[in-house]
Amino acid sequence: MPYFMSLCVYFLMTLSPVRTDTITEDIKVLVFLPQNNSYLFSHARVAPAILYAQQRLKANGGQFSGFHFNIQFENSDCVSVNDALFVLVDRSCEQKPDLILGPVCEYEAAVVVRLASHWNIPVISAGALATGFSNKDTEYSHLTRIAPSYEKMAEIFTAMFEHFSWKSALLLYEDDKEARDCYFTLEGVYHLMTNFNIKIYAVNQEDHFDTDDILQNIYDTEVVIMCMGADKIREIMLAAHRRRFTNGSYVFFNVELFNVSSYGNGSWKRGDKYDSDAKQAYASLNTVTLLRTVKPEFENFSMEMRKSTEKAGLHDCKDCGSVNMFVEGFHDAMLLYAMALHEAMKNGYSKKNGTAITSNMWNRTFEGIAGQVSMDGNGDRHGDFSLMAMTNVEAGTYEVVANYFGVNGTFQLLPGFNADHFTLRGRHKVHSEMPDKSCGLGVSALTGVIVGAVLGTIMLIAFYFFRKNYRITIERRTHSEEDDTGKHRQLREDSIRSNFSAA
Repeated sequence: MPYFMSLCVYFLMTLSPVRTDTITEDIKVLVFLPQNNSYLFSHARVAPAILYAQQRLKANGGQFSGFHFNIQFENSDCVSVNDALFVLVDRSCEQKPDLILGPVCEYEAAVVVRLASHWNIPVISAGALATGFSNKDTEYSHLTRIAPSYEKMAEIFTAMFEHFSWKSALLLYEDDKEARDCYFTLEGVYHLMTNFNIKIYAVNQEDHFDTDDILQNIYDTEVVIMCMGADKIREIMLAAHRRRFTNGSYVFFNVELFNVSSYGNGSWKRGDKYDSDAKQAYASLNTVTLLRTVKPEFENFSMEMRKSTEKAGLHDCKDCGSVNMFVEGFHDAMLLYAMALHEAMKNGYSKKNGTAITSNMWNRTFEGIAGQVSMDGNGDRHGDFSLMAMTNVEAGTYEVVANYFGVNGTFQLLPGFNADHFTLRGRHKVHSEMPDKSCGLGVSALTGVIVGAVLGTIMLIAFYFFRKNYRITIERRTHSEEDDTGKHRQLREDSIRSNFSAA
């Protein structure tokens, strides 16, 4: 009998951790996603990933299986800035949500995150990537960004600038004055590269597209970093090729984080008479995009997402064959929240303690659907990025030549990487089609000697009388130029640092 009792106690002790480790809780989740399928983070694309994660958390009787998520989806169109805010207020009249997922667009996210932080509600978004959200001390204190921010992306540029000893760059972006994705993308680069000589050039959609003016701005820089539509990229590269800017004296980059299928192989091809030149021009164009990892579980996830988008009627969309960072990010957001909530409740906190839950989501690493996810101490995901370059100019094909891992700031160079491709050449040679600065002052050597002797005599006589006046003139001019340079620099900084003044 004592032996039987001891055996019972042993089995109870062995099984008890499994039971006590499972915490039961109902969780109200409010999700902001646009119904408009032109967005890569539309409801039809992202909602299946959130529901997929919900089922994973329930399955197998694991430690998160006691969490019952009541998920409510709301439309956020990225146009009416305050609509999402009003929805949050209306849905909170009876009971505030325990978790908010989204919004993605910067201006909508700004107002929602401010109120949620005030109400102590955790917010996780695969968007809100702009630099302004990095300040988590006050109004964005409860925001966790599950996708790499634009500043995280900029780290790959600072690493390359330091490695290749580049000193200057032109940030060239298209500004739609609405979502302003490219504005915020290169704002992140600007803020992280204060130690370099950075110029900014904005292309407004409603204005005339002046490639000559763009090339004039490129002329005195080394690196060109672009964010704009594929057709405008092609126009710029063709114009640069005609001016022989693609002969190795400049390095061109395009930033495309969301839909790399738009670039790379065949992106230069339009079926017109310029295809051949475009292919040659694109040999100098490199693309920075997110690193894609593949594991068996991710393949299954991708297949399920593809089925869901087909059921939603997205048969003809070009990007539906691959899972983008928004789909992946919102899936991982559910896993991250479940882990953080479980830890908080084990330590005696309730689901309403958004501060404790948010803190548990920061500065941790976990396994996401596509691979390891590493969050920094500020609640922002470390980014892994790929660098694509044309490796076969005859065929016009691209491949990934290097990967950058943000968690430790290291590069992985792949077989296709060629250091000469990123080495500047002929920086001080005058391009033949640039304006001629010589003014036609060619004279013979004899004439030069005679004129020089006469002018030298005159200058020696006049030197003493004009020395003081000349010095004053130079000093005034120097001070004036310094003042003008300071003003222009401040205007650039005011423009690019404006963040959310309009939000």
